[in-house]
Amino acid sequence: MGQSDVRFSQRNKIGLVLSLMAGYSMVYMDKLMVSTAILPMRQEFQFSTAQAGLIMSFFFLGNSILQIPGGFLADKIGAKKILMLSTALIAIFSFAFGSVSSLILFMVIRFCAGVGHCGYPPGCSKAVAENFPKEKRTLIQSLMLSTSGIGGLLAATVGTSLINQNWRYGYIALGSLFAISCVLIAFFVPDKKETAPQEDIKKEPTITFKEVITNRNVIVLSLSMMLLNFVGHGSMSWLPTYLSGTFSVELKTIGTVLAFNSVFSTIATLVAGVLLSKLFLGKEREFIVGSSLVVSILYVIFPMIDNLLLATICNIVISVLFIGPFIAIFTWPHKIMDASIIGTAIGVINTGGMIGGFLGPMILGRVVDANHGSFFVMYIVIAIATLGCGLSVLGVKK
Repeated sequence: MGQSDVRFSQRNKIGLVLSLMAGYSMVYMDKLMVSTAILPMRQEFQFSTAQAGLIMSFFFLGNSILQIPGGFLADKIGAKKILMLSTALIAIFSFAFGSVSSLILFMVIRFCAGVGHCGYPPGCSKAVAENFPKEKRTLIQSLMLSTSGIGGLLAATVGTSLINQNWRYGYIALGSLFAISCVLIAFFVPDKKETAPQEDIKKEPTITFKEVITNRNVIVLSLSMMLLNFVGHGSMSWLPTYLSGTFSVELKTIGTVLAFNSVFSTIATLVAGVLLSKLFLGKEREFIVGSSLVVSILYVIFPMIDNLLLATICNIVISVLFIGPFIAIFTWPHKIMDASIIGTAIGVINTGGMIGGFLGPMILGRVVDANHGSFFVMYIVIAIATLGCGLSVLGVKK
């Protein structure tokens, strides 16, 4: 009977991990697909670079406003409810985005989609904390984050193919995938944690909400994630536009470049998770600083390359190295914070990330406009922000 219960529990955990990964894949697909969809949208509606930047940025504005409430709700009502609510809302607003035709409505709907997204990362982290012992959480969380590559691959292949036909088709498909993800969560995510990990069995937690949001490490990691997402989402939002203008390539070629980028990013995420669980355990600060320094140098070099193949290789190397700090910052809270408040902590940290995501496309779009369409200064700004992210983690108190 005991062995049967163990096997049943293991099957449940596999279903849990796969359902969370499926949802995370859709989350990243949504974030990345808009940067490709914006190309035909700009042609159809004659949007300027700054207007296109607003559409991409308003998603992150909505996401940043409710990240902390989303994390708080994950701690209070449980992971399953917040995950289902999140995926259902994103499905609705994905369908809506493909149905309207004005700048204001595009901005409002992307804002609302960002609100829907705010519950997924903290809800996912809460589900991991509830159902896995502490020593396994970094690896499990890195599996969740590896879906950034899977989502990117889906955006670059399925998304780009549909957008190439009609950009609205991409959002009909996206809404359908989120609806399927919601059903998977309903089936595989438990209503309550099955058995509390032994190290988490303790008296009722006394950590208050105020203590979480004013915690030094939470604030520092929130700042680090803000700079990281400023770079990550800002650079990825304008990468298709940069490739199209600099190398005069078609949407299909851009999709191929992004697909290769996503494949290597997925592999890099898994490798980073293993490295941070083994080789760099307790050395997260050094890992982040070193990776950020190298990436900032590569961002200065990238706009100087005038060959598409070399530019693609350089971008892949940047993406592979960029994943390391992202995984380290996102999984660090599992090592230094109590499981009872992990949802709120991740919500605060993600708020910083979403503010960076909001500012990135908008500010960088204006930098490009101010330099008459040149992207060189934009990449200098990105390099400085990357270095700032690395230096900021020196403030984390272990």
